[in-house]
Amino acid sequence: MEDLSTIILAAGKGTRMKSDLVKVLHPLLGVPMLSYPIDLSLNGINSGKTIVVVGYQGEKIRAHFIDDRLTFVDQGDPIGTGHAVLCTEDHLKGFKGRVLILCGDVPLLKRDTVRRFIDAHKSSGSTITVMTAILEDPAGYGRIVRMDGGLIRRIVEEKDASPPEMAIREVNAGIYCVDSPFLFEALRRVSTDNAQGEYYLTDIVAIANQQGKRAYGFAVEDPTEVMGINTRVDLAKADEILRNELLTQMMLDGVTIVDPKTTYIDKTVRVGRDTTIYPNCYLQGETIIGERCIVEPNSQITDSKISGDVVIKTSSVIAESTIEDGASIGPFARLRPGTVVKRTARIGNFVEVKKSVIGEGSKANHLTYLGDTTVGKGVNVGAGTITCNYDGKKKHPTVIEDDVFVGSNVELVAPVTVKKGSTIGAGSTITKDVPEDALAISRSKQKTIRGWKQRKATRK
Repeated sequence: MEDLSTIILAAGKGTRMKSDLVKVLHPLLGVPMLSYPIDLSLNGINSGKTIVVVGYQGEKIRAHFIDDRLTFVDQGDPIGTGHAVLCTEDHLKGFKGRVLILCGDVPLLKRDTVRRFIDAHKSSGSTITVMTAILEDPAGYGRIVRMDGGLIRRIVEEKDASPPEMAIREVNAGIYCVDSPFLFEALRRVSTDNAQGEYYLTDIVAIANQQGKRAYGFAVEDPTEVMGINTRVDLAKADEILRNELLTQMMLDGVTIVDPKTTYIDKTVRVGRDTTIYPNCYLQGETIIGERCIVEPNSQITDSKISGDVVIKTSSVIAESTIEDGASIGPFARLRPGTVVKRTARIGNFVEVKKSVIGEGSKANHLTYLGDTTVGKGVNVGAGTITCNYDGKKKHPTVIEDDVFVGSNVELVAPVTVKKGSTIGAGSTITKDVPEDALAISRSKQKTIRGWKQRKATRK
């Protein structure tokens, strides 16, 4: 909307969070809560300009949200919401349209609600429209004082409210739509004559009435949408609401989620049809899971790409890895960053893989560590095998070519290459390259002492 500009207020520290991190960067479904109003402005309503007012840890906020469509303004001293909006005036000079004011700590607001809000502002012929909510317990919110006919006379902050005003259950949601020329003219008339000594944005409602202009109140149907996040308790409530919405949509799109109450999926994750997610799984970051996959209980997958028909067995941990069609991982497997598991390969129980490629149809089924390793096609890696990739200073690569059989309890001391079709005998320590189709065995000679038990008993 070219005739609409958005200001997002995100300058507060959020002291009730009791955190060293600015409030608006606390995560909800894996992204900062400030992401929600920003996405709403940029993509939900396609605002012509989006201005974010920052203060405490402003540089952290700027560093996180790198987008040419965003303009950041530093409030400096936090002396009220009115002052925060006034700081944006230079970026809206000459703008004659409407200004939508959102809060960085109100992440549950829906696109359709905001569109209806803007439409109501236009159709009502008002200079200012305030989003309101009716709450069972209005404590902590500014109260809406209406006139006969339903227009708003003024908004009174709780600390300045009289006993009759305290009894009002309709509250200010902190979201406004204001005609731009009036907005900045009114803000220059706001004073700090109040209990907190701040420039209240809410005062522009009374100023509008003094000038004979209309101030309209738009009450949301669901007050949950305008819930502000002030404490970690609020954060948890908002996370639960957003998670339920996300999982419901996934199920409607064809994903089976066995127990939504114990399934945790970030907003940024994508899951294909006919995939089944079992309880107590965590899917995080930029993870993509294909169709017809199974993710068994207690698994954690972060920033990974998983193709179709993959089985992730119980209690597997996967990070920054790629798994191709038909592969099987786990149970109790760990794939560390840089791992690629090719088609139909198998990584079994208590196997750890780091920065390695596991070739098509290859398998490492038990108790194995593969680090900085390239494994070819059709390779069997026996139980207890490890690649010794670190010499205390540097990491070194191991290469295992196609159709190699590695017996159990083998140590491959990198750098080393095991050529195609060769076999490594169980219990071997391999320190030199193994030729193609060869058998490599490295064992100390077994010594057997007969009658040892009896001799030992005699000595006692």
